[in-house]
Amino acid sequence: MKHRVAGLKLGRSLTQRNGLRRTMLRQVLEHERIQTTAAKAKFIRGEVERLITVAKRGLKAGAGETPEAKARLVHARRMAAAKLEDAKLVKKLFDTIAPRYEKRPGGYTRILKLGPRLGDAAEMVLLEMVEE
Repeated sequence: MKHRVAGLKLGRSLTQRNGLRRTMLRQVLEHERIQTTAAKAKFIRGEVERLITVAKRGLKAGAGETPEAKARLVHARRMAAAKLEDAKLVKKLFDTIAPRYEKRPGGYTRILKLGPRLGDAAEMVLLEMVEE
């Protein structure tokens, strides 16, 4: 039975899925637009949205001058750093990407269908960050 089984496996082992997730997260945040298969885009989209939300909340909580506010900002940065493992991307996430979506309640990415890939007819999509 498949009751309450969450997540996509993508025909990969756990370590391969984790590596793919980490790589695609970096690519989406670095380039802000990637071309991939529909399954991989759906696999990574939620992670990207969650990271941006964490960054937004961290900026909002860290806006004050109190020690608690600064601690919340540091905590949000550490949570993002644990997922990304790249200081430059964490800086970009908090300094350029999160402020861009400050007033947006969600839906920071979009998936645009491109059609089938020539080699194996896999559905190709463009996963990009919404401009605003």
